[in-house]
Amino acid sequence: MTGISRRVFMAATGAAAVVAGTEATAAVASPVAWAPATSGGDVHGGVLADAAMVWRRLPGGWQEGPFLGNGFLGVHLYQKSGEGNVLRFMLNHSLVQDQRGQWEAAIGYSRLPIGYLTLTFAGTVTGVDWRLDLEHAELTGTVTTSQGSVRLSALVLNQRDALLVSLTPSAGEETAAWGFTPLPSHTTRTIRRPPDYTGNPDPVVADGHVEQPMHAGGGYTTAWREVRHGSRRLLAATIAYGFPDSTGVEAALRTLRQVLDGNPEAQVLLHRLWWRRFHRRSLVSVPDKKLQRFYWIQLYKMASATRENAPVVTEWGPWFPEVGNSWTNIWWNLNVQVAYPLVNGSNHPELDAITTTFRKYHENLELNVRPEYRDGNSWALCHPGDRMLRPGPRYVGIPGVSPNDHTGNLTWAMHNVWLAHRHSMDGRVLKDILYPVLTRAINYYDRFLVEGSDGKLHLPETRSPEYANASDATYDLSLIRWGCRTLLDTAGRLRVDDPRAGRWREILARLVPYHRNEQGVMIGANVPLAESHRHYSHLLWLYPLRESLDRRSFEHWASIRERWHGYSFAAASSMETLFGNPEEALSYLRFFIDGNVVDNCAITPNTMYREGSNFAVESPLAAAQSLLDMVVQSHGGVVEVFPAVSATWGDVSVERLRAQGAFVVDASRDGGRTDWIRVRSEAGEPLRLRHGIAGPFEVRDERGRSLPYRGTDTIEIPLRKGATAVVARRGVRPSQARDVAANGSAPAWGLP
Repeated sequence: MTGISRRVFMAATGAAAVVAGTEATAAVASPVAWAPATSGGDVHGGVLADAAMVWRRLPGGWQEGPFLGNGFLGVHLYQKSGEGNVLRFMLNHSLVQDQRGQWEAAIGYSRLPIGYLTLTFAGTVTGVDWRLDLEHAELTGTVTTSQGSVRLSALVLNQRDALLVSLTPSAGEETAAWGFTPLPSHTTRTIRRPPDYTGNPDPVVADGHVEQPMHAGGGYTTAWREVRHGSRRLLAATIAYGFPDSTGVEAALRTLRQVLDGNPEAQVLLHRLWWRRFHRRSLVSVPDKKLQRFYWIQLYKMASATRENAPVVTEWGPWFPEVGNSWTNIWWNLNVQVAYPLVNGSNHPELDAITTTFRKYHENLELNVRPEYRDGNSWALCHPGDRMLRPGPRYVGIPGVSPNDHTGNLTWAMHNVWLAHRHSMDGRVLKDILYPVLTRAINYYDRFLVEGSDGKLHLPETRSPEYANASDATYDLSLIRWGCRTLLDTAGRLRVDDPRAGRWREILARLVPYHRNEQGVMIGANVPLAESHRHYSHLLWLYPLRESLDRRSFEHWASIRERWHGYSFAAASSMETLFGNPEEALSYLRFFIDGNVVDNCAITPNTMYREGSNFAVESPLAAAQSLLDMVVQSHGGVVEVFPAVSATWGDVSVERLRAQGAFVVDASRDGGRTDWIRVRSEAGEPLRLRHGIAGPFEVRDERGRSLPYRGTDTIEIPLRKGATAVVARRGVRPSQARDVAANGSAPAWGLP
């Protein structure tokens, strides 16, 4: 990550000190410790304090341990079985990948294991008492051993790729010592690993750093250093990646000097300031506190895993499991697409790595097309790929020619970009990314469409993801329809007279309808849904594309769940929300977060997710979006507030949630009815609001003056850019956002 100027740094540090109150002076006595964080003392501070993760038992691995990150550097903490006096701090970095493009991305551009710090105690660890403070992205607590105890605080600086760990040992644990163990620098993927593959060279071990060269050139360096002051100790560790010329040694050592020889306390305060501001960009509070805590942890996880200038998340985010698995880069057939919608409604565009990735690397999309089909106007997207959209010699399939997988990846990814645009109404996203990329994605499809004897346009056999091959695959047809509609709308918004517009209209008019049977929409021609299907690819038109509603098709899919995975339950919850069934929507969501095991898949105690022995992050992130769908929805020019709130949620409070049309929404529900809604327009788009307020209501501006509107249940309000409308029950005025009362008890996440 790049540095910051001294002026910016000092200004931000001063602001952080003001926010933190007396924190800045508390650490003056010790240059190697920082002051404890103090709660914000506002509604967000209370919500975040309640959502803190707790460990009263030792975590045993990736699926149980605390995790820290800044979108690049990722750290998780646990104890390995059989190492009774050792804690492991697993270090990883989202930029660290191989660079051997002669093999497919999962091998040649594979994310690479790095290694782990060890903290070895004099005695055997007998207990822990840890708290992961979401508000400040900081782990604090105590490790108790048979010889004494150690107080620790740990964080990954937001603004710099550095792990800081402050230790204060008691008598008997003064000899607690740090070490580092590098892991072999090779892909952990075994599927299709070529026979001539070799791991990277052995690491070069020096005092305080390990240099790991790569066969392709460059490499990465892990460096660490500890300073002491009396009984207090401060460790800093970092990872620097360089390609093709540098292995990052100088950059890593420079980071340690900047952190340890400068002002660590100021660095921590700057870190805390960013996280406090991050969490206060929006608010969601519901009576189900287990779900509320889960939601806030997912926001913390997302901000720890990705940023707009960081790589899009791999299956594990930046937290490479110690033994790895075969998910060694970026999967675009569902995983990325379901992870990122959360950043839109929660009002966190600063986490949108998808849009940035296509802005920076879109020219690599042609590499995903087989060489004989490259014409400069047809693009596609393979999985796995790397952070620069490079697939290696693995290509998107050709319809009608087996293997023919990956055909819908790029168009679905463009739906994510479209969502980002719709929530911001940033015209540059349309002009510079969505329009040119989506045009080429539809061009790729179009070159394979053929006219049938029925006069309709048909698509030869493709792969409906994770189910079967089929001609006229519903998955692809739905993406083609969405793509053509979106291109026509975008051309209109951009005032572009595109000569291809006629073809897009023709495709929409002549594309074959989805094939159906008595159970609803099928996978494709002559391929019914005959067994459990986790991917829901044949229902993409229902959610998230929202082309139409069809209860029969949904119920058939939902009637056979034995192969469902976490994201299946999240999607089912969001689909039930679209149908207006709040209790069913909540039931699917709670089934998942309650840890139920289906097909040997389940959420983990730290809100990560496992599929058998493999680990992933996308299903919990998708589940957090399902909660947002319950409280605010927007589609087709309509903003809907509390569209599917359970009867068990009498009170709900939301603030600064973002809706399509660049509307920012606050709302309050009290005693089972909606009291008021406040909508601010950031782009001047037409506002159609489905408010759900029973009985007489008023529409006013922020000063209490009446605003004109049309309609009753769904109202249209002429709202200029920067203006605000308040819709409230007659006589009710907006109140402050609040953390609503719980309707039951639930333990904290972690290992309480």
